[in-house]
Amino acid sequence: MTRLLGRRALLAAAALLAAGSALTACGGSDDAGSSSSDGSTDLSTVTLRIGDQKGTSAKALLQAAGLDDTTYKIEWKSFTSGPPMLEALEAGSIDVAMVGNTPPIFAAAANGGFKVVAAANYTGEGDAIVVPKGSSITSVAQLKGKKVAVAPGSSANYNLLGQLAKAGLSLSDVDVAELQPADALAAFANGSVDAWAIWEPYTSQAEVQDGATVLVNGANGVMNGLNFQVASTDAIDDSTTKAALSDYLTRVQKAQIWSGKAAHRTAWSKVWSQGTGLSVAVSEHATAKRPVTAVPIDSSVIDSEQTMADAFTKAKAIPTQVDLTDYFTDEFNDVASGSAVTGK
Repeated sequence: MTRLLGRRALLAAAALLAAGSALTACGGSDDAGSSSSDGSTDLSTVTLRIGDQKGTSAKALLQAAGLDDTTYKIEWKSFTSGPPMLEALEAGSIDVAMVGNTPPIFAAAANGGFKVVAAANYTGEGDAIVVPKGSSITSVAQLKGKKVAVAPGSSANYNLLGQLAKAGLSLSDVDVAELQPADALAAFANGSVDAWAIWEPYTSQAEVQDGATVLVNGANGVMNGLNFQVASTDAIDDSTTKAALSDYLTRVQKAQIWSGKAAHRTAWSKVWSQGTGLSVAVSEHATAKRPVTAVPIDSSVIDSEQTMADAFTKAKAIPTQVDLTDYFTDEFNDVASGSAVTGK
């Protein structure tokens, strides 16, 4: 289970791979197999299709950190949460997406064609269960019989499962309302649900805008705090798309670390606010709870995720036991942690 697949590639961002392979239907090259005069891949021929969402804002991250000047084209596609992004990845609509720690588990249970290629730890503080202002609920145990909103298959889904288990309850002990963030926020604001399991920046939006109280957050040991970059196997198998993907992983990890530093939080909050439509007060509140650490894909990451997958299996939230080993690769570790960025 802790075996890592794939060679540890020494991929240096710009001249990684020899050109010459034709792009598959999933790929993003405008001119398959194009190469520059020195024989390296010509990234200007590539269009990388990237899934994005408000809670991760990869596009805004690159812009804020000054790392958006890629030699390849990027086609950004917006989604409400991680599970729909991985559905799009499986359908061949996108090449890569940043998601929380739970969507890959559900995608693996559905036999998805993907690999987790990079990881970062945001801590679990922003993953929370919130209750409305003035609620009489003061503990997770008091959620028994209550209606709780959560996006199915999201990181919040596992946080809810784990927090309930820690309080001696199960998912069957609460009335689960499966809602995407926008619908859940409306239900939370109008009193249609008693609690909401969510992630940042929605946690801060509920706190700052609606006066919500955090009942519990994932920093109590329930959540591993991981976010992942997930790429389709087709994108990885295509040499030109893989070259652009390698460069993108370097950029986005540098941008993540940049955003988590105290000296940059004000600047990042302003850009994040503009991109999401949230107030600066909300984005600043969220940013303060999201320090970022780069994490290599290794056995500890896989084991942590496998523990989560087994918990979902036990709760009958996924239909069968799933072995996550084959869904992770360490071949991009050197790239994601490197400093070289094409075009910089």
